[in-house]
Amino acid sequence: MKLVSWNVNGIRACVTKGFIDYFKGMDADIFCIQESKLQEGQIDLALGDGYWQYWNYAQKKGYSGTAVFTKMEPLSVRYGLEEDSEPEGRIITLEFERFYLVTVYTPNAKRDLSRLDYRLEWEDRFRSYLLGLDAVKPVIVCGDLNVAHQEIDLKHPKPNMGNSGFTLEERGKMTELLGAGFVDTFRHFYPDRTDVYSWWSFMPKVRERNVGWRIDYFLASERLRPLLTDARIDTEILGSDHCPVILELGDIDAG
Repeated sequence: MKLVSWNVNGIRACVTKGFIDYFKGMDADIFCIQESKLQEGQIDLALGDGYWQYWNYAQKKGYSGTAVFTKMEPLSVRYGLEEDSEPEGRIITLEFERFYLVTVYTPNAKRDLSRLDYRLEWEDRFRSYLLGLDAVKPVIVCGDLNVAHQEIDLKHPKPNMGNSGFTLEERGKMTELLGAGFVDTFRHFYPDRTDVYSWWSFMPKVRERNVGWRIDYFLASERLRPLLTDARIDTEILGSDHCPVILELGDIDAG
């Protein structure tokens, strides 16, 4: 089974930059996007036959938003955490027979860290939510988690210490999540690999010089570890300030 996750930073713009060609070329079983940045009815995404589409739109226009495109019809779909809705469109959960798929766009702490407290409280709720799902069946989590976990996950760790996305608090929440029974699938295959990132600033020459951060992830319940076959980052794919991340694993019998 092949899964793809991509923060497209505006799906309408990304479609003009090759999204459909990449989507069709990947032929993924499940393809998730974050930062769709649109409202219902603003795009008719022609993905071809065979894909169910599920969208979670933010109330604020041109902001946030997530979507999942899947060849397998889910048993149920849920939007948000505690309730079946949430104003920023950040989470979609698909339930399949043998596993849950959660795509997420984690709140940013903001450059001035004015949203850090909210971010940390949100992380606790999100972890509790995932653990509740994991108690029922295994979970695959993907998306823009807005944190570089380790120093090897960004080009310049020292000058970024304490900056949004690399505070000790945010990194600690990722450590807690992994410690609660989840696998960072890229690090499962490449525990010490450096210079592979998933996001680059739009500032001039930053991407060309590969001055990036790895903030987009596939996490999986620990008991899925034996089924993991590949995890990679398509760093050469343009169209957004992020690039796609991919997970391949053995058949879980999604039903």
